Amino acid sequence: MVIITIIYILLLIITASVGYTVVQIKLYGMNVKDFWTFIKAIQDLDVLYKFSERYEKMSPHEQIIFLSEAEKMFNAFEKVPAQIWEDEYEKYSHILEVYRSIKMLRWADANS
Repeated sequence: MVIITIIYILLLIITASVGYTVVQIKLYGMNVKDFWTFIKAIQDLDVLYKFSERYEKMSPHEQIIFLSEAEKMFNAFEKVPAQIWEDEYEKYSHILEVYRSIKMLRWADANS
């Protein structure tokens, strides 16, 4: 009987915590789906940052992959208030610079 009571209390605490988190996400003006997309984008940010450090050596195929993944990450970051990801701003801006450089190189190659 005591074990069932403990399990019930734990489930109640977990449910309340999840509910509180969802309410906080909604108060920021976001959808829960956008928040989870942002969490995934944070993980992608680290991978893209490492990948962007060698952008000058990327093949055209790797550049296309980088561009598409960076666009997905940028879209996810746009849906979240900047205060949440200000710690990641340096990586974000580095990836944005590399993104612009690759776009310019590809545009120059296409117009030559």
